[in-house]
Amino acid sequence: MVIADPPLMDSSAPELAGTPPPPAPAERSVVAQIEHLDFFYGTTQALKDVTLDLESRKVTAFIGPSGCGKSTLLRCLNRMNDLIEGARVAGGTVRIHGTNIYDRTVDVIEVRKRVGMVFQKSNPFPKSIYENITYGLRLHGRRDKSRLDAIVEQALRGAALWDEVKDRLHQSGLGLSGGQQQRLCIARAIAVEPEIILMDEPCSALDPVATAKIEELIQELRARFTIVIVTHNMQQAARVSDRTAFFYLGSLVEYADTRDIFTNPAKPQTEAYVSGRFG
Repeated sequence: MVIADPPLMDSSAPELAGTPPPPAPAERSVVAQIEHLDFFYGTTQALKDVTLDLESRKVTAFIGPSGCGKSTLLRCLNRMNDLIEGARVAGGTVRIHGTNIYDRTVDVIEVRKRVGMVFQKSNPFPKSIYENITYGLRLHGRRDKSRLDAIVEQALRGAALWDEVKDRLHQSGLGLSGGQQQRLCIARAIAVEPEIILMDEPCSALDPVATAKIEELIQELRARFTIVIVTHNMQQAARVSDRTAFFYLGSLVEYADTRDIFTNPAKPQTEAYVSGRFG
């Protein structure tokens, strides 16, 4: 491949004193790579030759009609599908920083520590708010109480929940409202300092006020974490994500910057879906 020399500066053009050079294009840092992934539930193929990259500290939305494979792909990223009988990766790879997480030598517990998950229905443990946050930390050997106290506060602040629960940390997490429970689950996920956070329709059971708080939280968390969200809500995908992947019948139809997906999609099928003509 021949790379052309950069154009020379026009010596006749006037020099503008103090004018900074144009910024270089931002380099996209890839944290995870999915390549030619085929996935089956028994004899039913749920994902067909899916290839996409996830960029570091960006929010990526997976959209598409029910049964299109978006939640299946989400769970492939931390091997949660391993818990389903008959579920299997039949081909392709899922790499995080170059390591194939389906390699037999990979520690699945370590994968799930690095790739946290928030489910569609909030699922706090039947324990205190404090114990919900520290549960994963204790599993990984953290015992120092002063350090645990600091992490609990940090995680709850990170989930925009500290001011609402700081006086009842030792009360049951099940006593919180639905939106608060979901933010508690987010705090529990970030307490172990993952690199990627997966969110499977995290607002589907919440009212508009609680949904707005979760969306605001996603915008704050994207400065520290790579986030992947599955959503059926087109407006939500447009509001919170940087990149959007549209799936249909197990195949990735289109993957691009969110603005392009919603304003100038490359595929007619994508345009039909985001405009509401099917789905």
